[in-house]
Amino acid sequence: MSDIRIVRDYPHPPAKVWRAVTDPALIPLWTATGAGGRPEGFTTTAGTKFQLVAKPKPGWNGVVDCEVLEANEPSLLRYSWTGDEGGDVTEVAYRLEPHAGGTRFTYEHTGFTGIGGFFMAKLLGHVRRKMLSAGLPAVLDDLDDDGSPHPASTLKPKPLG
Repeated sequence: MSDIRIVRDYPHPPAKVWRAVTDPALIPLWTATGAGGRPEGFTTTAGTKFQLVAKPKPGWNGVVDCEVLEANEPSLLRYSWTGDEGGDVTEVAYRLEPHAGGTRFTYEHTGFTGIGGFFMAKLLGHVRRKMLSAGLPAVLDDLDDDGSPHPASTLKPKPLG
């Protein structure tokens, strides 16, 4: 089985990082360094079914079906992930913990199987590293301490079309 595990330390409080990774208006801003997925129907309530919608690519319709499995603000979000019709159901977890005046953020995406899963984990791992190294820090730096965008914010989600 192939898994993705990425750990990043951010110089921001856990509540601010939580807001950036769970606010439907903010998520497309940091995922823009990847496929730019926007959540539709997302809340942090266990049992919530939602979709991440991105620009379609050859062989992929751009939609990921998900369900919130567990949410414990501001430390844990777990959700299922089904990236293509009839594909493996995998699991994504965001773990946040206070660390050295900021937040240690651990991203895990587990459950990839077979050779297709190996290649999918490699592809998604590369994209997630970019999102967590470039996209999320830019959004965090552009938010006030309460997690609201600065009035002069220039961050905008990428159009999907």
